Amino acid sequence: MKKIEAIIKPFKLEDVREALTEAGISGLTVTEVKGYGRQKGHTETYRGAEYKVDFLPKIKLEIVLTDEQVERCIEVIIATANTGKIGDGKIFVFDVVRAIRIRTSEEGDEAV
Repeated sequence: MKKIEAIIKPFKLEDVREALTEAGISGLTVTEVKGYGRQKGHTETYRGAEYKVDFLPKIKLEIVLTDEQVERCIEVIIATANTGKIGDGKIFVFDVVRAIRIRTSEEGDEAV
């Protein structure tokens, strides 16, 4: 099993969710986060005063999958979240040692 963490732009969330569902991937956790990478924030003007926004709003998706689903999931996220502009995000893949469904005590792939 693997865990995918993807950081994407907020306005891409619904498109990515729909594409994952169409690809047969269900179950994800969504968290609103803030951060920066190469994008390094930007400057905004509010009531005539200019200020720097260092941390940009992003969405973090967390998805635990069977090994067979990982590459398809990555392909779907890249195809759907890509705008071609800086700040599109990142995808991280981690090994999951153990997964347990609390309700039934199922473990492994059955728990996912």
